[in-house]
Amino acid sequence: MSLLRRDSSTADSRQAEPAGPNQERELKFALAGQSLDEVRQRLAEAGAQRKRAAARECNWVFDRRDELFGSSRLLRLRTDGSGCRLTFKGPPRFEENLKVRDEIEVTVAHAEAMRDLLVRLGYRVVRRYEKVREEWQLGGVTVALDHTPIGDFVEFEGDDAVQAATRMAFDPGTAERRSYLRLYEDWRRDRPELPADMMF
Repeated sequence: MSLLRRDSSTADSRQAEPAGPNQERELKFALAGQSLDEVRQRLAEAGAQRKRAAARECNWVFDRRDELFGSSRLLRLRTDGSGCRLTFKGPPRFEENLKVRDEIEVTVAHAEAMRDLLVRLGYRVVRRYEKVREEWQLGGVTVALDHTPIGDFVEFEGDDAVQAATRMAFDPGTAERRSYLRLYEDWRRDRPELPADMMF
């Protein structure tokens, strides 16, 4: 059973060059005093196109002996309305408040089999989190509208993320630097009754 989907044009591994990591460049904003509907309306007025309707995401974060999470790296398996993907992210660095990370992502055909494979390699699920995500395209930037158990957020991802965020009336200087995992850890400090994972 094949777990990963490959492009047929790269099937001959003797000729294919190994692909380097992509760079994820993003800004994330917590919505305060406005709603996702208001952001959605501004996107439509700016000529953005909706790429994907709102769909629930389930994320499994894997680690072994804290070798990844402890150094701000991430190994994540995600399922959503468009399928399943396995993603590795390197440690973040910041250009002002723009978060930049090396990222390698592959499409996975069978989520349960991939989870089993990772466990057999010595990894275990250390965190889980969920959100409902809707995606828009504004020029070369992907705009994600996220509804989470701890509030609503907007993410701008792409080389022109700063320009797109500014165009949508967000101040890049106020962007949230923390990941959803870190945000939820901080949220739980004052709410110890909450579960360990950020789930609906």
